[in-house]
Amino acid sequence: MDLKYVKPRQQLVDELYEKGIENPQILQAINQVERHKFLHSAMHERAYEDTALPIGKQQTISQPYTVAKQTELLQIKSGEKILEIGTGSGYQAAILCELGAELYTVERHSELSHNARSILMQLHYKAKFRIGDGTKGWNVYAPFDGIIVTAGAPDTPKTLLWQLAIGGRLVIPVGNQHSQKMLRITRVSDEEFVRESFGGFKFVPLIGQEGWDN
Repeated sequence: MDLKYVKPRQQLVDELYEKGIENPQILQAINQVERHKFLHSAMHERAYEDTALPIGKQQTISQPYTVAKQTELLQIKSGEKILEIGTGSGYQAAILCELGAELYTVERHSELSHNARSILMQLHYKAKFRIGDGTKGWNVYAPFDGIIVTAGAPDTPKTLLWQLAIGGRLVIPVGNQHSQKMLRITRVSDEEFVRESFGGFKFVPLIGQEGWDN
């Protein structure tokens, strides 16, 4: 572990706690995962700011508060099968792995997927990777205990809802291309879903058959 970033990472954890992230396991995961490893070296000095940063392909590494909040809403337990839509830099994936998820992650940009896979392997995190349309989920491994979507959707992809296990949670930002509401949708029976809303966020658009057109 790079000692140079130990203090900035702890300062980030303290900042997230002050902003309302109180789950100790999530704060510990944020403190363990080296965010700078998921960024170009030119961005390392900004790695522990609570802000989104560019990673290429018009994509960003999400703001740490957003990562923590989505993870908190997912209510993950160690050993659960989790599907991530939008691998991006791989940082959110690392947080989920740190919390004990059996992780499956889908990314439409092959270059980002390969980069994330390489970094996660170097950091000894295990996940299954797929390149393709995230709005279609990953049916061969369904059902999932949790699905987390790291891009803003115009509506909830029905395909993802049907890939939830009973009791499974889908955490997804839904709205227009400028702002979204964070939703948690829990599948309580074969046909019944409970929907909750958790305030405004801003994500890059979710591109795909059940998302925005490219």
